[in-house]
Amino acid sequence: MLTALLFDLDGTLTDTDTLHLQAFRQLLREQDGRELTQAQFDAQVSGRANGELFAELFPGASTAQCQQLADRKEALFRELAPALEPMPGLLRLLAHADTHGIGMCVVTNAPRLNAEHMLSAMGLRPRFEHVLVAEELPRAKPDPLPYLTGLQRLGAQAGQALAFEDSLPGVKAASGAGIFTVGIATTQTPERLMAAGAQLVVDDFEDARLWDLIATMQA
Repeated sequence: MLTALLFDLDGTLTDTDTLHLQAFRQLLREQDGRELTQAQFDAQVSGRANGELFAELFPGASTAQCQQLADRKEALFRELAPALEPMPGLLRLLAHADTHGIGMCVVTNAPRLNAEHMLSAMGLRPRFEHVLVAEELPRAKPDPLPYLTGLQRLGAQAGQALAFEDSLPGVKAASGAGIFTVGIATTQTPERLMAAGAQLVVDDFEDARLWDLIATMQA
């Protein structure tokens, strides 16, 4: 029985990685003239929480300085994203969940300001009662805690849920929580998503295999 859908945000509900890459590039150029390639972004940045990431990007900076740099980068991102488009098929899936009484939750490594901005920029904020962000939990993805917390908030069991993720840390977190994890191939290859723990990989929410899976879980 399908009772819960848990969604990552960046790259899953909307394709934002190009905008994040632009924001990171602008920040690094401002700070020390560094460049960031697409390959470096995909391998080292995408899907990670800011705390660990910025300490790695700026090893000589204090914790307070890292937080200031992260805040600057996220402000740049929000400036680049005044409006965002939901991934193809997402609105159909949300409507299906509403019709069938399936609980929904956002589980993201993005900061609270970004999460609220992105959902509002898509016109989707009222659709999600629960929006869990890593900075408000003891551990971020790839730890399973964010997804375990999402299940708890929805009153759902892992075996009755689906998780949707585009990043390797996110897939590891969701699959580590025991949830059937659907990889969304916006930022990583299907092969890498499967190796991280995804059990199905699709391009977007229109994929017939996803809807077959949903029908099977609701049968």
